[in-house]
Amino acid sequence: MINPLQVILWTFRRNEHDVINLYNSLSPVMQLATGGDMLNFGYWDNAQDPVAAQNKLCSLLGGIGEFGSARWLVDVGSGLAAPAAHWKSAYASIEICCVNINFQQLLSARQASMSMLNATSTVLPLSDGSADRIVALESAQHFRPLDKFIKESRRVLEPGGLLVIAMPVMARVHPFFKLGILSLTWSSEHYELEYVKSVIEDNGFEIRDVRHIGHQVYEPLTNYYARNRASLREKILKKYPAFLENILYRSLLKMSDVSKKEIIDYVVIKAV
Repeated sequence: MINPLQVILWTFRRNEHDVINLYNSLSPVMQLATGGDMLNFGYWDNAQDPVAAQNKLCSLLGGIGEFGSARWLVDVGSGLAAPAAHWKSAYASIEICCVNINFQQLLSARQASMSMLNATSTVLPLSDGSADRIVALESAQHFRPLDKFIKESRRVLEPGGLLVIAMPVMARVHPFFKLGILSLTWSSEHYELEYVKSVIEDNGFEIRDVRHIGHQVYEPLTNYYARNRASLREKILKKYPAFLENILYRSLLKMSDVSKKEIIDYVVIKAV
């Protein structure tokens, strides 16, 4: 059972325990809705369904991050390790270490071909200069303080190593009420893009690429859910109360709305 008070506390406190509880409680909603184990919004560039969109997002990061030439990749906030499995399949020679504060998700992942570390993003238990890629796919919006994660990434990456981040951001400063229901259901930090870029650069990285893909993320995802709501709602109601599905739908509608108004964006950043 989902307690509405818990949801509110997760949203406003947003500490590491809240993030763990949030994903343990609500990740199955996304799994039910998508039929897969990836926990990201997807990149809907000609994608017709969530799994295809999620795989496209993984492929986009692999291309931007030059994973084809990588030897050792650290996936921070790895979820159920489905993106890591995608990259391992696409780039057979790459070694991948999945780092996740959520021990339950690591147990569920069961990826024998990858290392699994139960650790926080702000204190990575890895040697200096031990990786040539660090990726945070739709996880860095939960890292607090973000500055510590960037510092740790700088330490762990070898000279010339790449940091690749894909995350929802505030496109620019707006009054909190502009988010509507998202101000209650967006259970992560509301980092502004310019702040994210400044933190990366202030910690010794050079930003090489910033892709703005919000219009290929939020709006088509919402359209897919709206078109298929009846069947998706039926699946969700088998395990969750009706109020939760209603909140999810209203949140998606608002997410699409504020994306169209360019209040929020979704970016992929590559830094060296």
